[in-house]
Amino acid sequence: MTMGSKALSSQRGPGMGTEPEHGRPALVDRWRESADRHLDPTKRSLLAMWISFGTTWGTVRLITHGIRGGWLPWGNISTGGRHLHHYNLGIATLAGVGLIAVRGDERAVGHPAIAAAYGAGTALITDEFALLLDLRDVYWAKQGRLSVDVCLGILSVLGTYLTARPFWHEIATVTRHHVGAAARRRLAPAP
Repeated sequence: MTMGSKALSSQRGPGMGTEPEHGRPALVDRWRESADRHLDPTKRSLLAMWISFGTTWGTVRLITHGIRGGWLPWGNISTGGRHLHHYNLGIATLAGVGLIAVRGDERAVGHPAIAAAYGAGTALITDEFALLLDLRDVYWAKQGRLSVDVCLGILSVLGTYLTARPFWHEIATVTRHHVGAAARRRLAPAP
């Protein structure tokens, strides 16, 4: 895209008349610009943490239901005949993140990958919180399981939204304009 066409496309509004840059769709470039404008490094790390938390928690719930329902081809992780709960993996992950934090490696502290590892480790632990609280395998007990699932789901979505509220609003506006412009181009009569 030339400087002239870039200026012209920015005058037309978000997503309208833009061409792909670097092989990426124009919408992705607009999202990237919005992220640069609204997300400082701390917010990027927090966003990575919340997205990782929600994704890990949802994936773990899906896998555990699949194992219990028999529709996944693998079973529980065991060693020496003992079931290895996923909170153990979460504790190991948080121990690794803690080691990085204590060491104080400037390149790693606050890095989105470390934040994502923290979110994943926390999700693995909180998903089995009832087990840790009672020190009994009450993971599938009906009492409280649904409320815990709903609360953790709402928490991950709410945290992701509140961390970067101005960013999400701009992304919604840019996307709406981009999709609208694309629809208008498709519906426009051919010259």
